[in-house]
Amino acid sequence: MNTRRRLTGVVISNSMEKTVIVEVTRTYQHRLYKKVVNSRKRYMTHDELGCQIGDHVRIVESQPISRRKRWIVEEILRRDIGAGVPEFEDTVAENVEAEV
Repeated sequence: MNTRRRLTGVVISNSMEKTVIVEVTRTYQHRLYKKVVNSRKRYMTHDELGCQIGDHVRIVESQPISRRKRWIVEEILRRDIGAGVPEFEDTVAENVEAEV
């Protein structure tokens, strides 16, 4: 195994070609106040696997691919079942049935 950093996160955007935005959430305790803090960071990631919004993925460091891309999707850990299906179709069908 190599020494590249690996992070796990959720795909929040896939509107670009071969690029997804992955949000990595981290929970830690504040050093002074001892409060639990949630932080999140977004990474532009190169995607050859065809990720959808909501997928849980593992990303790995790489050499710079473009100006802002320095990560690659290594593996899709869990697919989101409802990914890629517009939610408004159900509400439109219900409204049409209500009018008839």
